[in-house]
Amino acid sequence: MKITIDRIENDRFVIELPDGQVLDVPRALFSDASEGDIYRIEKDEVETEVCCKRIQAKMNRLFKDKKCKTEGIEE
Repeated sequence: MKITIDRIENDRFVIELPDGQVLDVPRALFSDASEGDIYRIEKDEVETEVCCKRIQAKMNRLFKDKKCKTEGIEE
């Protein structure tokens, strides 16, 4: 998706999406941007998968050998 920096208002950028929708975003997202600059935003499939696997490994370590306190209790 391409976005255009439409204008700068205080600490916010007003960006325009391809469908004409206009949004305010924090200036920190595009620290060196100027009015009229065009950015491309895309999903990084590889990095997403790497992050997902890292988080899953952390969760597996965190909950390893943990048992639910209600295990074995009948309702």
